[in-house]
Amino acid sequence: MTYSLGNISTTQFYDRAKGRMGALSSQADALQTAISTGKKLVAPSSDSAAYQRLRTMAKDAANDGAYASNLKLAASGLKQADTTLTAIGTQLQRASELAIQARNGTQNDQTRAAIAAEIDAIADSLAGLANTRDARGQYVFGGVDGSAGATATGSGYTLATTTGAAIPIGEGQSVQTGESAERVFKAGASDVFQVLAALSTALKDPGSDDAAIGSAIADLSAAGTQASTVQASLGARAARVELEQTRLADVGTDREEARSAIEDTDISTAVIELQKTMTILQATQASFSKLQGLSLFDYLR
Repeated sequence: MTYSLGNISTTQFYDRAKGRMGALSSQADALQTAISTGKKLVAPSSDSAAYQRLRTMAKDAANDGAYASNLKLAASGLKQADTTLTAIGTQLQRASELAIQARNGTQNDQTRAAIAAEIDAIADSLAGLANTRDARGQYVFGGVDGSAGATATGSGYTLATTTGAAIPIGEGQSVQTGESAERVFKAGASDVFQVLAALSTALKDPGSDDAAIGSAIADLSAAGTQASTVQASLGARAARVELEQTRLADVGTDREEARSAIEDTDISTAVIELQKTMTILQATQASFSKLQGLSLFDYLR
């Protein structure tokens, strides 16, 4: 049998009181968990919409992490290409200086032969630079099929005419970290290696052909300009990579702030809320215990 006190039955009173205390206890438990773990959300059921957002953020962060690694690799490759092109430019400048020196009327066959030997050494050095490899082990100036930048033949060098595989750096974006050796070593209507070989031959021939030396000087000047043009192109790509790295870092920072706002516990706020909840819970429990001791309730039971 159920007795009533005013409009509230004894059973209703107990049910409401117990429900209230249960809810406060659950709230206190959730706050304690949030404080100890540092996470507001402990299960998908806590907030399904928030969990979906977190999953999307995690996926985006993973993708951006892969792109960040590729950007770092691309930056390294472009820096290596730039360094190599600087070295190539230095060698071409030296070859030009030697050609101009060889054309001087004070030179004799012996001194021109010595200059020819240095020209041959420069050609060998340039061939080595043409076959520089990047951090992936690929030729910086090699072909898309993995071929070397410069391959020796019986009469000189065959140069790669294509460029290696591009590196993905973003959704629908990629960047080439090198260039084809054919473009890098272009010298007028020929290539650097043919120009140097012809110059060396002319210098080794007694009574060197002045016209051949003059032609080599012009071609080497064109080769130096071409190398600088390629270097500038790679520099523009490096700037693009740097901008993308900055953008990706900014996006990552914004995403982390958004994730933290959704998932992480504000410890100071949670501690204050827990204290308030515990105070209310204790007061409710005290009131409930006190009312249980009243004689009227004893009678009603």
